[in-house]
Amino acid sequence: MIREHARLVDQPIGISDIVALFSIKSLSKPFFAIAIACFASQSIAASFSADARYVVTLRGANIAEVGVSFSDNGKSYNVDINGDVAGLASLVAAGTAKLSSSGTSTGAQLQSKKFSIETRSNGDRFNVSFQANGGNVSSFQIFPPLSENKNRVPVAAKHRNGINDPVAAFLIKADSLSPEICNRTLSVFTGIERYDIDLSFAENQTATSKRTGYQGPVVLCRMKYRPISGHFTNSDTTNYMKSNQRFLVWYAPLGDTGYAIPYRVLIGTAFGDLSMVLTRLNP
Repeated sequence: MIREHARLVDQPIGISDIVALFSIKSLSKPFFAIAIACFASQSIAASFSADARYVVTLRGANIAEVGVSFSDNGKSYNVDINGDVAGLASLVAAGTAKLSSSGTSTGAQLQSKKFSIETRSNGDRFNVSFQANGGNVSSFQIFPPLSENKNRVPVAAKHRNGINDPVAAFLIKADSLSPEICNRTLSVFTGIERYDIDLSFAENQTATSKRTGYQGPVVLCRMKYRPISGHFTNSDTTNYMKSNQRFLVWYAPLGDTGYAIPYRVLIGTAFGDLSMVLTRLNP
């Protein structure tokens, strides 16, 4: 069975960072970027399409639901993601998020060419998008523009090269659930922030819950967040995530497609575990 792994790190993190899931600032953070990318994969050689549902919980209480649609023709892929605040969180916040990722699927891993985020929360609307060629960003747009802040680390031109978007980066081509799924560094650009995620193998486990959309073998990876630019140097959330020892992802095989997809993501917070789990999969 999947066991709790690593201790809860009791570090300050504002409750607003949890309930304001669909603000543009939250979406630029790695824990949400990963969560909304938890599904999306495709056949290596043939056309493939699938739909999935995920639930986001805090201390076991539902706070958001995420739906994902994916299509791939063997050469290029497209992923559309829709998220809504739900459950107890809807009593204190309202919001929706839409993401789109598209690019090539012929290489060793997916490579984003277009990425966009649109969020709506409490009457506010934000849009972030970028275009890339071969992992190098050619243009990006943010509306409304970010305000000037001396504590924000500028995103240099070199930081926009050799990147992937936060959806495509976490989808792994793999013939088996080996430690190699975990042993890699993901170079992510969200349109606002540039960061690396270092994955390392923890252990092999088995998912057994009938309430989820998958039962079977999984591989558990530890994650370490390394901010590079676009973040605030005085952000409690950024500093918390840099030292968070309870930042985990479980990968599961997507049938016989040759891909491993995130089955579950868990982040320890001062308010309890923030988790996202696959609940339904229709390949």
